[in-house]
Amino acid sequence: MYRKRQLLCDGVDLTALAEEQGTPLYVYSADQILHRFSLFADAFTQPHTVCYSVKANSALAILRLLAEQGAGFDIVSGGELERVRRASKAALKRVVFSGVGKQVWEIDAALKAEILIFNVESEAELALLAERAEALGKQARFALRVNPDVFADTHPYISTGLREHKFGIDIGLARAIYRKAARSRWLDPAGVSVHIGSQIRAVEPFAAALERVLALIGELKRDGLDIRYVDVGGGLGIEYGAAAFDPAEQVKSYAAALTAASGLHLLLEPGRFIVAQAGGLLTRVLYVKKNGAKTFVITDAGMNDLIRPSLYQAHHEILPVRQGTATEQVVDVVGPVCESGDFFARDRKLPKVKPGELMVLLDAGAYGMSLSSNYNTRVRPAEVLVEGSAARLIRRRETMKDLFVAEILD
Repeated sequence: MYRKRQLLCDGVDLTALAEEQGTPLYVYSADQILHRFSLFADAFTQPHTVCYSVKANSALAILRLLAEQGAGFDIVSGGELERVRRASKAALKRVVFSGVGKQVWEIDAALKAEILIFNVESEAELALLAERAEALGKQARFALRVNPDVFADTHPYISTGLREHKFGIDIGLARAIYRKAARSRWLDPAGVSVHIGSQIRAVEPFAAALERVLALIGELKRDGLDIRYVDVGGGLGIEYGAAAFDPAEQVKSYAAALTAASGLHLLLEPGRFIVAQAGGLLTRVLYVKKNGAKTFVITDAGMNDLIRPSLYQAHHEILPVRQGTATEQVVDVVGPVCESGDFFARDRKLPKVKPGELMVLLDAGAYGMSLSSNYNTRVRPAEVLVEGSAARLIRRRETMKDLFVAEILD
């Protein structure tokens, strides 16, 4: 919101924050994160655990903030497991381990941490899980991630529920695999998992996928398996544009689509929905230049800081931090990285800005910092968590020394 023509994040003036911490700078609202998390408790009446998807934003301070609210965590690597450990050891027992390429050391670490459940994505992985569980003397709870062949209208890079995708096991083969696994004393077939994609705005695909999963669970129960969990994955979408969006109604519709899973413990894996609209990327204008008919606003943030527009052709609303005149112009907002794909907006009508002024890219709390890189040997931004009227640095800006510390010349 603006106050006296200055944009604020909750009670913190972004201009003052930029002066203190520099730019580019990721800024997150703790209040907004907690509000979004609370919507699931309000909407779901059946037993459930919200397992926040760590890959969306893996900042330790955000993980701890959610862990203190009782969140579980959806992880896809041993590194993310370690992030949960450092944020909250107690939350390890609420971890769901997904991903198609788990390595031995990652499986061992998760077994030793006594996580809630493994989402297994192939027969070979299940065999390895049984082997490692036996070696460590620990029984492994697992769910097969089944592929329901349900289409979700989203970007092809983040659609995961069709047969041609690398994820999951054909749902038609799952029953036989469960029967075989049930004979191992080291495996506990405790659930069934499904995930059809990300940034899905309609709830009907979730309902369709669940219907197929529940049919499988019915067969497994008739086979004598004690299936207690159904992991419905994540993927609940948000509005990145300027259109009206009611997050509470979105979660209510989502909950209504999943009511058929009564009698089972639901595992929910939201990531983007909780953090995306709680965060923004603060950047300073370096230059404004013309090339023929095109006007370019060149910022100090680049595609290495926020790759979503380049990678997914994603839209992010962009606002000036200080409200100026009502004069607008059509511009490309671009970064300093040496790639033509280094852009945040193309042919966007925006208020006129001058070099030195600040802009903020909205809805950048998910898949912003977590997808950042050091391309062009650029240091990554700092991160700040706003708590009411106070701002707390939760990750310092990288230095040149950080970039070279792992390299060896001699």
